[in-house]
Amino acid sequence: MKIIVCIKQVPDTTDIKWTENNTIQREGVESIINPYDVYAIEEALKLKQNLENVEITVLTMGPKQAESILRQAIALGCDKGVLISDKKFAGADTYATGKTIASAIKSKLQDYDLIICGQFAIDGDTAQTGPSIANQLGIPQITFVKELKQCDSSSICAVRQIEEGFETLKVEFPALVCVLKGIEETTRPLINGFIKAKNACITTYSMDDIGLTPEDTGIKGSPTYVSKAFRPVHNREKCEICENCIALAEKIKEFGGLNIE
Repeated sequence: MKIIVCIKQVPDTTDIKWTENNTIQREGVESIINPYDVYAIEEALKLKQNLENVEITVLTMGPKQAESILRQAIALGCDKGVLISDKKFAGADTYATGKTIASAIKSKLQDYDLIICGQFAIDGDTAQTGPSIANQLGIPQITFVKELKQCDSSSICAVRQIEEGFETLKVEFPALVCVLKGIEETTRPLINGFIKAKNACITTYSMDDIGLTPEDTGIKGSPTYVSKAFRPVHNREKCEICENCIALAEKIKEFGGLNIE
């Protein structure tokens, strides 16, 4: 089985900076692996531990510094790292990002069975990139996955969280899944993993390498844009304590939130 894990380098939430286009500045900012993507890596590693002949390629799109998270993933047990990097990718929304990653997979990594993504990214929280990749590739997808289990050599079973509880779905390869936070403790790298990661050759592809044009990606290829970016202002006014339910209802009514007589 050949697995591609799509991960993202996100800024530490305590150190967010903005560009002139109201997109998040990524170069020169302290960054981490998106937490949901850590669990995507973990699900891939679990499959590798339980099955034979599993190869994991970890892929990210970002500036040159994003190579560091690929090495972190290799230290954990992934086999290869691929960086999609070009200055023209800057400012891409989820549609353009999905299109760019899908183009890289189509042109350079077409021999795959399963793509695993994190369900959310903490710097955007849209949950759109994984489904966008699946749509661009024309493959089935399962979202909100809590656990992956092998069904047979040509399919995978996914335990999916829904409002009523959980459901188990089977999907034929090739397919894409988006995972939530798992219940198990995540893998920690060993010394051999650090050595492997340090010596690993990271493959880098530019816009031209994957057959895109400036109109396909980055800000030009993004149908959405951020009109304004700001930090929320916390209301530090003192709270008002209501002595009973009637007083609470009256207060809610005062602010237009309840229609009572």
